[in-house]
Amino acid sequence: MFRNNYDNDSVTFSPQGRIFQVEYASEAVKQGSVVVGIVSKTHAVLAALKRNAEELSSYQKKIIPIDTHYGIALAGLASDARVLSNFMKQQSLASRLTYDRPIPLSEITSRIGDRAQTNTQHYGKRPYGVGLLIAGVDAKGPHLFEFQPSGVTQEMIACGIGARSQMARTYLERELDTFEGAGREELIRHALRALKDSLSQDKELTIENTSLGVAGIGEDFRMFEGEDIAEWLSTTFENAAEGGEGGEGMEVDS
Repeated sequence: MFRNNYDNDSVTFSPQGRIFQVEYASEAVKQGSVVVGIVSKTHAVLAALKRNAEELSSYQKKIIPIDTHYGIALAGLASDARVLSNFMKQQSLASRLTYDRPIPLSEITSRIGDRAQTNTQHYGKRPYGVGLLIAGVDAKGPHLFEFQPSGVTQEMIACGIGARSQMARTYLERELDTFEGAGREELIRHALRALKDSLSQDKELTIENTSLGVAGIGEDFRMFEGEDIAEWLSTTFENAAEGGEGGEGMEVDS
């Protein structure tokens, strides 16, 4: 049979056991601009590449603070991310009002995973076309979780999602052993280098198209944009150029 006989809704399996609408939602994540997350013993860092639809438009927001102890970075449909972020804010507030404590990151990640998976069980709904990296610090320390449109969630040491994110993941895999003991500044520079590796050769990270989110033990989640990240960008890539790392390893397919 034709493939479109099985992609009219998200509750019908194909003969191969596939749910095509979930695959389409995952494809939307791959079309979004890249975001990177890294966690160490003391800090969690998110780095995102912002995209503007045209020269006259502003850059899309890619990192959203949810509570004082964590935030999310998105790749995919921003409208779906807004729905999920509002849900997460409500759940975080409810935890503080009911239990007088910040919600654990594993708990909030599980809840949005359940919410997303429910959309594949009821006719008339569709999967969320967005992937999220959830990073922050709770009572158990720093954490990084990945959320996928299928409802699958998993804890990560480092992760990259979005368009051309394979190059960022290659860098993260190469430097994986250094993350656990890395300090705040070193972790930020690793995240920026991974983000840079995902760009085509003719593009650069600038204060306009780059966002950072940082949380640490004893440090609330905070976003950095614009002039706040200028020093990190200059020192990270000036040092790389001096060390001979700036040009090699940056080429990617266009």
